[in-house]
Amino acid sequence: MLAVMADPTAEEHGSQVSELCCECGQFHLLLDNHLYNFQDEVDDELICHICLQPLLQPMDTPCGHTYCFKCLENFMQEYNFCPMDRKKLSFQQCHKSSLLVRNLLDKLIVFCPFKAECQQTMQRCELEAHLQNRCPGFKKYKAELQRKKNPISKGKEDPPARVETNTPKDPEVPSAGSSLVAESSAAAVVSLGTVEPGLVNPAFEETEEDLPQRTSLVAETTTIEIHREDPEEELGMRIVGGKDTPLGNIVVQEVLRDSVIAADGRIAPGDHILEVNGVNISSVTHCQAVSFLRHPGPVLHLMVLQEKGFSNKTAQQDSSSATNREVIHVTLIKRDRSEPLGIKLIRKTDEPGIFILDLLEGGLAAKNGKLSRNDRVLSINGQDLRQGTPEAAAQIIQTTESRVNFVILRQPGSQLPEQVEDGSTSNSSSSSSSSNGGSPVHHRRRVDQNHYRRKSTYQKDLPQGYASHEKTVAIKKEPKESLGITIGGGRDNKNKLPIYVTSVQPIGCLFRDGRIKRGDVLLSINGIDLTHLNYYEAVSALKSNAASHSVVLKALEIIPLNAPEPSLDIKEQGFSWSPLWIMWLGLPSYLHCCQDIVLSKGNLESWGFSIVGGFEESKGNKPFFIKTIVPGTPAFRDRKLKCGDEIVAVNGVPAIGMSNSELIPMLKEQRNKVTLTVVSWPGSLV
Repeated sequence: MLAVMADPTAEEHGSQVSELCCECGQFHLLLDNHLYNFQDEVDDELICHICLQPLLQPMDTPCGHTYCFKCLENFMQEYNFCPMDRKKLSFQQCHKSSLLVRNLLDKLIVFCPFKAECQQTMQRCELEAHLQNRCPGFKKYKAELQRKKNPISKGKEDPPARVETNTPKDPEVPSAGSSLVAESSAAAVVSLGTVEPGLVNPAFEETEEDLPQRTSLVAETTTIEIHREDPEEELGMRIVGGKDTPLGNIVVQEVLRDSVIAADGRIAPGDHILEVNGVNISSVTHCQAVSFLRHPGPVLHLMVLQEKGFSNKTAQQDSSSATNREVIHVTLIKRDRSEPLGIKLIRKTDEPGIFILDLLEGGLAAKNGKLSRNDRVLSINGQDLRQGTPEAAAQIIQTTESRVNFVILRQPGSQLPEQVEDGSTSNSSSSSSSSNGGSPVHHRRRVDQNHYRRKSTYQKDLPQGYASHEKTVAIKKEPKESLGITIGGGRDNKNKLPIYVTSVQPIGCLFRDGRIKRGDVLLSINGIDLTHLNYYEAVSALKSNAASHSVVLKALEIIPLNAPEPSLDIKEQGFSWSPLWIMWLGLPSYLHCCQDIVLSKGNLESWGFSIVGGFEESKGNKPFFIKTIVPGTPAFRDRKLKCGDEIVAVNGVPAIGMSNSELIPMLKEQRNKVTLTVVSWPGSLV
């Protein structure tokens, strides 16, 4: 890793006298780590994943990770878990690294920082002695500094002072090392809560004006016990990530309605799954994580890391009174989708989220008797509403077929004032919505964003670890003989997927031929393009052409070069098979459908998402992915951006080939509005 540092001699021309560190010869804050210009790229194993620099005073954690002493000490003042795998940790549990590791680090070759006067290289441990005794550049610097301090005196020079500059400089992200954060599970936390070098998530960056309101990102580790009446029943959530992807961790992308997870109500999109039944999955492949989460059983123990948003005064007040509150699960069952629940919802000005304003007499909720006025709605059917709106809640309720699962927070004895009972319209300080089956008050349903084929300027090569093989299959068959395949996908699908094969049945001609396999993407049949059709159009095209004596199918097979073991493949569930998320990462760009997502924010807000990926010299081009979306931010409120989405372009500028240090400033420059072009793939169903 070639760290790009400033030339110390360039600082001498400032009007204010600032002194160089006499150990490393560079400007840095007194409490910060020393800075060095390394001659060669440093092995990843010797890099601190907090500051992204070679380790200084390395400290080992009980879970096997190593960080700089100062970096870890600062991090542990804010958090109680390891930055890499997020296991619980205290600074007292950590110990100094072995002598072998410290010697390897000390022997790293560095340049003398005084390039103009001295071109020598040496081991890092020798730099201080070189500066004090042999370096002409540092000697010249000390003489000049003494002259500025005491321009009249012609006496002897004072010994060099050991006081570093008090003028902080903006942390610099080394271009060759910034993407290391892509492999660190602490990318979001570090970028939010500290001012260490290596900030790679400007979407979270806070300005000085923000600090009184927003201090740091709050994240909590929680153990959740999930009960299933049927041990084989799927959990009902989609996951992305894994150590074989840029995301690193396993992240919940979506919670399906009316599922086991939705009924429980405690897991939300964006949560990081750390353990399954006591097994650490924070550093396993995607396929292995799917296998662990699909394992049948009546009880499932999950340890998850949940981002709670930015801490502020209101949040602190909430937490202080939370001890008097209780979390309650309530399920209401509708006879049909149109049946109203009889609930009026309201939003307050002094607290985030939504509250129950009133229960209509004779309504389903009033008859059930378990919901009360002033209950705060945390989630409905697994959809996180802690920062939600009455309109969003009403939309979820109206589109639910039968079971509506509420998770609410209740403070005993708290009731809304009687004078605000009229929830049919909004008053000056709050807005309300009714779940009576009609449109919510003051609610206009947003038109779905247009999707379009990925432009040639946005296209990329297949990522490392994937290959694709296009095959043409010509078959002679009886006119009444079926092809014997089932399909999924279609451009009318939520994710605008191409048509793919979900099963090859043993009764058709394609099974006999053997070349078309489950998971193949169908490109055309008898010259008819299938790549732009919706599901029903594709079914019609396949059926009509299957009546011919001969069929010519063109298909694309996506081949992961590190193929998962058969035992780790997705569990068979009849015709409901669907590809794993990692398969879609190997789909060629010309088959992608993009979507433009426009985010808007105020001057004092952050965008609210973190990214991983990008170009690095040792690993080449990697796509940028959304890793974290923080509750209460513009990205969270918009609800279109999802964890695992690939960022294709920012304001029309392609992201392909950019490094973190190139894309980050682009996002920083967008003050109030940004257009993200993304490709979204469905997470693996567990």
